Amino acid sequence: MTDIWGTHDAQFDTVRAALEQNVASGEELGASLVLDIDGDIVIDLWGGFRDPTRTIAWDEHTITNVWSTTKTVTSLAALTLVDRGELDVHAPVAKYWPEFAAGGKQDVEVRHLLSHTSGVSGLDQPAVVEDLYDWDKSTARMAAQAPWWTPGTASGYHATNFGHLIGEVIRRVSGKTLKRFVAEEIAGPLGADFQIGAAEKDWGRIANVIPPPPAPFDLDALGADNPIVKTLTGPAVDANDANTPHWRRADIGAVNGHGNARSVARVLSVIARGGEIDGIRLLSPATIELIFDEQANGMDLGLGIPLRWGIGYALPRQDTVAWIPDGKICFWGGWGGSMIIMDLDRRMTVSYMMNKMAPGIIGSERSGTYVKAIYNALRHNA
Repeated sequence: MTDIWGTHDAQFDTVRAALEQNVASGEELGASLVLDIDGDIVIDLWGGFRDPTRTIAWDEHTITNVWSTTKTVTSLAALTLVDRGELDVHAPVAKYWPEFAAGGKQDVEVRHLLSHTSGVSGLDQPAVVEDLYDWDKSTARMAAQAPWWTPGTASGYHATNFGHLIGEVIRRVSGKTLKRFVAEEIAGPLGADFQIGAAEKDWGRIANVIPPPPAPFDLDALGADNPIVKTLTGPAVDANDANTPHWRRADIGAVNGHGNARSVARVLSVIARGGEIDGIRLLSPATIELIFDEQANGMDLGLGIPLRWGIGYALPRQDTVAWIPDGKICFWGGWGGSMIIMDLDRRMTVSYMMNKMAPGIIGSERSGTYVKAIYNALRHNA
C-alpha cells in the first residue's frame, strides 16, 4: 500500500514513482511536492510520516519549517512594496532605516540586501540563536555593524539575518512587522497556508524537522575571520532549534517560515505567472524583470560555492545546481533540501518541502531527482 496521496497527471508517473520509492526506502520521511503550470496543478502529492517512528502520517494539511525557502517569500514581500512604488531597490537602505548608515554602510542599497551583497551576512560575535528572537535588539546590532567585505563587490549568503534586514526595511516602510505583512498582504489574500513562524494553534500539525548529518567542512580550520565562519556562527543554528516554541513564535524571515509544497507554490507561482493569481496582482512585469538583474556571479563568501544572484532570488548556474536548467528561472531552497523553482519560460513553479533534512548546501539528491523527473517528463511530452 502506498504512503503517497494526492493527484498527478499521468505524464508525471515517474515523479510519483520517485517520491514513493524514497518514502518506501526511508530516504524520505514525510514530504509534499507540487507542480503548477500556469495555474494548472498537475502534481499535488504528499505522504510519508511526520515522525521518525513512522506512526503519524504526513497528511494534506501538514506543515513544516522550510528553512531558507522562507527567504523567497520575504523577497516577494519586499518586491510587493517595490511594485507599489513605496520601496526603491536602488535607494540606500538608510533612506528607510537611517540607523543602518552606521559603520560605513551609508551607501548600501536595498538591492544589496536582496542579493546578499551588503557585507552584513550575520551578527558580530558574540551571537547565539536567541538573539534572533529579539527583533529590536538584533536589528539594532545589524544596523550598527561595519560590513565584513566591501558592499556590492561579492555575495555572502545572509544565512540567518536576511529576514531581519529585509523585514526591518519592510517595517519602516509599511508599519507592519514582516510576519504580519506576509500574513495580511500575501498569504491571506492568496489563501496560502504559509506563515513566518507558526501560530500555536497550528503546532499540532507541524512535522518536526529531522536534522541532517554533520556538515562536511571544519569551521575551525578556516579561521575566525573567514566570512563563512562569521556567517555560519553569527549565530550558529542547531536544526533542532526549529522544533522549539521560541523558534515558532519568532519572526525570522530567513529561516522560520512554515508551510508545505502547496502553500509555497501558491505564493511563489505569482512570479512564474506574470505577477497575478486569480485576479490578485502582487507584481507587475517590470518588477518581475528586476529579479533577473544580475547582482553577483561568482564564489559566495558566506557559503564557499559559486552562486549567481539576481534581486531577491538565485539564478541558474550549471556548475552549482546542474539539475536546474538554464533559462529565465529564479529559485532558492532550504537547508536540508526543500526547493522552490519559478520557470518563467514555462510559466511553471516546482515546489518540494519535506521534514527529513538531507546533507548538502543547496537542494539535495532527492530534490534533484524530482526536478529532473519533471523536466524529463515535459521534454518527452512536448
